[in-house]
Amino acid sequence: MEMFAGFVVLLLCLLIGVRHGGIGLAVISGIGLVIFTFVFGYKPGTPPIGVMLTILAVVTCAGFLQTSGGLTVMLKYAEKFLRNNPKQITIFAPLTTWFLTVLCGTGHVVYTMFPIIYDIAIKQNIRPERPMAVASVASQAGICASPVSVAIVSIVGFMHGAGYNYTVLQLLAVAIPATGLGVFFAALWSYKRGKELSEDPEFQAFIADPANKEYVYGESESLMDKELPPSYYHAMYIFFLGIFVIAMLGNFPDLLPHFPDAKGVMKAISMTDVIQMVMLMVAATILVVCKVKAKDVGNSQVFKSGVVALVSVYGVAWMANTYFSAHMAFLKDFLGNAVATYPWAYAVLAFLTSKLVNSQAAAIAIVFPMALSVGMDPVLLMSFISACYGYFFLPTYPSDLACIGFDRSGTTKIGKYILNHSFMIPGLIIVISGCCVGFVVAHAIL
Repeated sequence: MEMFAGFVVLLLCLLIGVRHGGIGLAVISGIGLVIFTFVFGYKPGTPPIGVMLTILAVVTCAGFLQTSGGLTVMLKYAEKFLRNNPKQITIFAPLTTWFLTVLCGTGHVVYTMFPIIYDIAIKQNIRPERPMAVASVASQAGICASPVSVAIVSIVGFMHGAGYNYTVLQLLAVAIPATGLGVFFAALWSYKRGKELSEDPEFQAFIADPANKEYVYGESESLMDKELPPSYYHAMYIFFLGIFVIAMLGNFPDLLPHFPDAKGVMKAISMTDVIQMVMLMVAATILVVCKVKAKDVGNSQVFKSGVVALVSVYGVAWMANTYFSAHMAFLKDFLGNAVATYPWAYAVLAFLTSKLVNSQAAAIAIVFPMALSVGMDPVLLMSFISACYGYFFLPTYPSDLACIGFDRSGTTKIGKYILNHSFMIPGLIIVISGCCVGFVVAHAIL
């Protein structure tokens, strides 16, 4: 009974916190912590300090990348690629937004791409819903495949904290094909979704008004004709070099400095420390070489979003760790048997948790360390990395709402029954096919 009451407290804190956003979720978690400690008598858990410091280093570097203009260069190249292949926009748009997220570690790059995708689609008389809806969910799916995302950084930190020495490249070797192929399959399904614009009575009735027609077919802003200063390109190259260094050091631990542990055995330094060092060094290099104003970094969208994610992970992970640690004996028995019999149970749990907290990083902070604590196979956990993206299930996430707003044709929308919205089927295809691909790849190479 006490365990159930504690779970109700945990669930209520998550539900109430989500209504107030990422930072709200973190501080509402403090209420749960106080109740668990002072009312239920649970020993306070341990906040993931190493993971949080790594996240802070990564988002700081990403903030310098955006402030320096390096992110703008990536977006310009992406637009050029899409405009050179307009008839295949439904296939290439989601792959492009997914790839940008993989490079940058945040799905917020998609906001700049929406008007570009819309402009190309409408000029080709392609139903804008086809590329735009799948591009929106693809941008979020890429978070689980980026070496500099909060989600992947968290997984690496939790793995090393539990004594598993899987490298960043091993994790990405599963996550990239899993999420990438999931996006591709969703794009193929979207290729002919919905009615052609010429056959859609709702659309035709809308553009019958000349003012609406001008609004639908009006020009969108473009980066193609803008001349960008050399420092923008330098920032991008420095950032890519940093990612390459992390990947190399993660895959070849012999290159790392080795120091004696408590028993005098020489061991390489932790990859979480390496990621922190390299990201801070990359940010410093961009600061000096590209002459960035450090005070402007704090106002960048990427930095603000990253700090919100950091605070959210702090509160949620600490509260969840306190609750699950108090009932670890039961969880080991129950979850161990459930996963042994139904391996997909973890994927379902991760998916539902992600929707509950509207964040992959926060979901991972809740379910990943718990699963490792009860002895789940880390290979199985990595297999289902795509399942950590479930917040498309209800059309309430900012990028999905922005997508609806940018589609001036009105074809991307929330359905009459709420769940039959434009993002539902592409999102489910990405998650389900991604889990299947991830399961095969992980068990083949790890």
